[in-house]
Amino acid sequence: MNENKTLKERWIALYVENDVGVLAKVSGLFSGKSYNLQSLTVGTTEREDTSRMTICAQCDDITFEQIKKQLNTMVEVIKVLDLTDTAVHMNEILYAKVLGLDASGKAEVFRIAAVFDTASGNVKPVDIGTDGVLIEATLTPHKNDELVALLKKEFHRIEVTRGGAVAVESISTSMR
Repeated sequence: MNENKTLKERWIALYVENDVGVLAKVSGLFSGKSYNLQSLTVGTTEREDTSRMTICAQCDDITFEQIKKQLNTMVEVIKVLDLTDTAVHMNEILYAKVLGLDASGKAEVFRIAAVFDTASGNVKPVDIGTDGVLIEATLTPHKNDELVALLKKEFHRIEVTRGGAVAVESISTSMR
């Protein structure tokens, strides 16, 4: 297979003007060109007039180059950073409701949260009801995938909400 046609996750950080409609224009670029947008997270920066977007797209090398070029031509885009092969610190927030539990099921959810918290950090039950537990996890997307897979395997009723990944370039040499 031609290496340029290999699909893989590509990560981009965009600095954009913090104006109405910028998110729609950026996401419209992806939908208009039929690019597969895996994740998009937006938040303001230390400057009120600037937002930073963290975007994940699954595509080949040629398509990724086209995406970067097209983003660079948008007036509202201040800077495009390719984070794909850059050392970054990255996490996404995930909430998982595990429902239909008895006391032993609740204890198992707490045990799973504790194991993931020990191994990866930042996993905790944040709410408990008569038949359910709500877990909050701020892990890498891959670790959150592992947590969701385990919860799906162990329990019949789960609801998952993910916030999308946020990444920042490392100031040391460690990789994600």
